[in-house]
Amino acid sequence: MEFTESVINQYLADFLLPLFRVSALIMTMVGFGARTIPMRVKFFLCLTVTVAIMPAIPPTRVDNLFSFATFLLVAEQTIIGIMIGFVTILVVDTFTLAGQIIAMQTGLGFASLVDPASGMNVPAVGQFFLILSSLLFWAMDGHLAYLQFVAASFDTLPIPLESFDAVKFKELVLWGSWMFATALSLALAPLTAMLLINFSFGIMTRAAPQLNIFAIGFPITMCSGLLIMWLTMGNFMTHFELQWQRALDFSCYLIDCGVP
Repeated sequence: MEFTESVINQYLADFLLPLFRVSALIMTMVGFGARTIPMRVKFFLCLTVTVAIMPAIPPTRVDNLFSFATFLLVAEQTIIGIMIGFVTILVVDTFTLAGQIIAMQTGLGFASLVDPASGMNVPAVGQFFLILSSLLFWAMDGHLAYLQFVAASFDTLPIPLESFDAVKFKELVLWGSWMFATALSLALAPLTAMLLINFSFGIMTRAAPQLNIFAIGFPITMCSGLLIMWLTMGNFMTHFELQWQRALDFSCYLIDCGVP
């Protein structure tokens, strides 16, 4: 076999362009994209996944590898990978947002921890929900599902794309509304219970103005919040399964592979 310049350029194009899409997914996806994972591990993971899926990828149609058009193709593959991985972030952030809402309403928002993934201060309840949703993501083989999505995307969104309109930016933004809707539905029961508790404290204040409501109400509110979280924790799995199924369906729609 003769290794001509055209053969070498085609092999490099078949490897490098899919590598950018896979790398963008892995750098964005929940778990793999965390700051705590060394960049060397991420790099070798991207190389391994790309080499594993190369035989199943259609050959790329690139005339000149070292050109401005190829640079645009690299940006295109990066955007597609980020879009697919961003869906997993929205799924996990749904429950982090629900935890923050609950923490602020129950007085537990004062206890905050540094999120190792983002480097920002997050209430302890939100951090707990983040860890729990991340563990469920791994337990449901979410990483394998999205690696399968990125491999299937090369058939439905080939390199290069016939039209950049195939990338559904608007639909991804609109789907983000599910994050707020699901977070509110998960936090609705604790919020309602805390509203009744605060309403009862308001009645006590009107009945006995000399009562120090801050000294008594604050610890009762926190203890009640922890109790309500414990009683409503069974809803967490139900909401996660619903949101996870929505994410899978939307990811299939995003890469035009149909609904599983």
